[in-house]
Amino acid sequence: MLAKVKTLLGIAFIGVMIIFLLYSGKIRFNYPSFEEFPVQGLDISHHQGKINWEQLSKQNYKFIYIKATEGGDFKDPKFKNNWLNSHKNFFLTGAYHFFTLCKPGLEQAINYIATVPSTSPMLPPAIDLEFGGNCSNRPSKKELLMEIKSFANEIKKAYQQEPILYVTSDFYKAYLEGANLPYKLWVRNIYKKPSIPSKDSWLFWQYANRGHVEGIKTFVDINVFNGELIDLQYLLKTYPN
Repeated sequence: MLAKVKTLLGIAFIGVMIIFLLYSGKIRFNYPSFEEFPVQGLDISHHQGKINWEQLSKQNYKFIYIKATEGGDFKDPKFKNNWLNSHKNFFLTGAYHFFTLCKPGLEQAINYIATVPSTSPMLPPAIDLEFGGNCSNRPSKKELLMEIKSFANEIKKAYQQEPILYVTSDFYKAYLEGANLPYKLWVRNIYKKPSIPSKDSWLFWQYANRGHVEGIKTFVDINVFNGELIDLQYLLKTYPN
């Protein structure tokens, strides 16, 4: 009996340790190699606080996506500083918008356009589509796709680039699966490599949400690009002065 108790306690201890290590980011489910995915990068917001860009620039990351806006009026307070420093430190840089389910797409696009300058080279604008942190409203699939298209059309006119869609698995299944939208995907999957249908090709994969990177004191999201560096550079849009 005592031996069984010790065994159960040992198993419980190991389980608790694994959970702690996963929560703290000491271990992850995904370790994509630089051989398979040579172009890796980060996405950041004000949650990362003050970044030591000198330290960060010494890491082997090539691109950074920065939160610019959310909904119809929120502007990330760190966006301007992060945008300036990302370019200053020669990262391929993009800006993303957290799309709320409670505001029209056009209103949200106006917020993004008023915040993100079209004067610096930039990667395709990204639309963050997820339920986490969103409002409780759940529009129909038809309604939401119309709002996404409305947002995307305004963005394309303003930046001469087709936006990409950042999607979680549950959001993709609820709204995007089978929709045949013309936008490339940025897939979040912290458990395994993306397994979405091949017709919905993906550009980026967010494989970790509790990454540790020198120069950033908090957890940070880590991503890979599905291609070579020259392919990512090709997506960079340069605007005339």
